[in-house]
Amino acid sequence: MTETRRYHVGTRADAPPAPTQYTPSPFKKGRPPEPLHFEVNLVAEATGRQKKTGTVQVNIPGFSPLRLYCDEQTPVGDDTAPPPLAYFCAGIGFCLMTHLTDIYTARKIEITSLRLEQRVRFKTNLSTMRDMGHTTEGETEMVETHVLIDSPEPQERIQELLDEAEGACMAHFALRNPIPWSTRLIHNGVETINREG
Repeated sequence: MTETRRYHVGTRADAPPAPTQYTPSPFKKGRPPEPLHFEVNLVAEATGRQKKTGTVQVNIPGFSPLRLYCDEQTPVGDDTAPPPLAYFCAGIGFCLMTHLTDIYTARKIEITSLRLEQRVRFKTNLSTMRDMGHTTEGETEMVETHVLIDSPEPQERIQELLDEAEGACMAHFALRNPIPWSTRLIHNGVETINREG
């Protein structure tokens, strides 16, 4: 009998994430035409080598909290779960597909098949410069998305579908526009870094 290696992606969590550095915002239902504001909260921990676990939840009622697992490939990790960039890239693609399917359903656009193919290119000196004592740097160089749709609808209607979906996709918005960000470092209970841009 061969040994079966377990590969973890995620499970439903027993409790929502419980951050200690901020208070999650309560969900507030929007009144049309006001936009709906919501947030996704994550609490993650490193658990040894490159293993990480995190609890994540969308704060809209009905979304269950999820326990996600993350790792890296050998030899730095144990290849027991997807790496962080796999989640990042999948999130970009799945978010756009959610908006495509939601819009074509709402607009009663007939779709025979919908497929998304995506390439994201990255650059890092992690594997070479750290061993030489240099700081590590990384970049996201490009996101290339191919949306393949078969449909009896006119070409203009399918183009409008993609235009609306890209405009509605929050992940694509973050890729295409500068957004506010902030990072804090709390070392032994004392804030030592607080920066934003």
